[in-house]
Amino acid sequence: MTKATKEPAEPARILVVGGGYVGMYTALRLQRRLKQRLRHAAGVVEAAAPDAPDALGTPGAPVASSLESAAGVIITILDPDPYMTYQPFLPEAAAGSISPRHVVVPLRRVLPDCQVIVGEARTIDHARRVAHISTLATEEADAARAGRAAPGEYPEPQTLELPYTELVLAPGSVARTLPVPGLAEHGIGFKTVEEAIGLRNHVLEQLDIASSTRDPALRDAALTFVFVGGGYAGVEALAELEDMARYACRYYHNITADDLRFLLVEASDRILPEVGAEMGGYALRELRARNIDVRLETRLDSCENRVAVLSDGSRHPARTLVWTAGVKPHPLLARTGLPVTGRGKLKCAATLRVEGTEHAWSAGDAAAVPDLTADTEPTDGAEPPLCAPNAQHAVRQARSLADNLAAVGEGREPTPYRHSYAGSVASLGLHKGVAHVYGRKLKGYPAWFMHRAYHLSRVPTFNRKARVLAEWVLSGLFKREIVSLGSLEHPRAEFESAAGTVRRPDEN
Repeated sequence: MTKATKEPAEPARILVVGGGYVGMYTALRLQRRLKQRLRHAAGVVEAAAPDAPDALGTPGAPVASSLESAAGVIITILDPDPYMTYQPFLPEAAAGSISPRHVVVPLRRVLPDCQVIVGEARTIDHARRVAHISTLATEEADAARAGRAAPGEYPEPQTLELPYTELVLAPGSVARTLPVPGLAEHGIGFKTVEEAIGLRNHVLEQLDIASSTRDPALRDAALTFVFVGGGYAGVEALAELEDMARYACRYYHNITADDLRFLLVEASDRILPEVGAEMGGYALRELRARNIDVRLETRLDSCENRVAVLSDGSRHPARTLVWTAGVKPHPLLARTGLPVTGRGKLKCAATLRVEGTEHAWSAGDAAAVPDLTADTEPTDGAEPPLCAPNAQHAVRQARSLADNLAAVGEGREPTPYRHSYAGSVASLGLHKGVAHVYGRKLKGYPAWFMHRAYHLSRVPTFNRKARVLAEWVLSGLFKREIVSLGSLEHPRAEFESAAGTVRRPDEN
């Protein structure tokens, strides 16, 4: 048999579900490791269908069943957004220290040799190795069909089948909400760049409301900001926005910094547990020294009618309630048929392959990966220690996952993931922070500087590093921006009003 007949005509397809840390870094590493095979697959596809630019490929086209035996490889990234959000920079973006467009990394620019599909996986049929996905086009078609449907009729959503050879599940996590009355109506999340910028505009808008009203109850509610959750997201978001709001007050003739009221609600007995008890205690004292009301061992019972009712019996009228009380695995994981833990994460071996499953891999927030560097051994019947769901592990797991996929393609055995936790850093606002890294504890300016240096080194691409650094330098030389652009959330409002389709509040 000749060599030409040994090599299959169809390329293998690696499907990466999720364009966050794990998804993007995995694809980036694979792009470098499999460059020749990617180019070979591109040539095969071009020769087969030179006029088909569709990233989904030709419907019904065959896909190689083995990555090892395939001559070429196609890497497809599936995510609802065409960019990766560097989440550690969200608090600074909300405070105006970094431009929102520099917090995100465009996938198509960083991954030119990969195919990017803006869409969402609805279900996974791993027995057939097919993902059922929806895209912007199928959602438009669903909306049109729903508009033509009879009253009470709800057509089934349309999906497309996307076959794959190897599956990388990295959809990340979603906000873990609780059945708190009023939370769905009045709560604001803090996981996306849209939420961060929306929160910035909202906070500045509350200052405008407080400055222009004579109603003392409305003024007090507008100047009260409640944050629920004392982890990284909650503490850093609160600290940065408090800094920004305090600075903005100097430009209001009838609002002072003492009029602001920030409240942090945490169900446990400490904040920032990742940096240790000592540094967490320092962070607590630092926040309270800034007149931030921190309530430990307290829960939010209700926020109906814009009144935050806490488990200690106190009531706080507030027009701003930010929910950062943890995350949970993405709902997609429950629709894959793959083994999951009691908490809904995929059971993974140390090689990052889904336990007991071929051709399926995972890492990051979606995966329960055993921590091989843990000092403690699991007791009988207990689960082994797992890697913490943070960016430090996610980035390194992504690289290890990509190396293992490349090794499988070359007929080698995958290598177990192993990384000793280096520590944590957290910002408490401009020039303030805490850090516990490699056993050393820092606070104040040195910790803040380390926080910035670490994340600047980790944000992808030289382009983004240079832009973020330039903005930091400029923000140190010039004053903060305190403009609220809340109208960006409703860009057609002015035109609709001019066209007569929407009445202004002052129109009869």
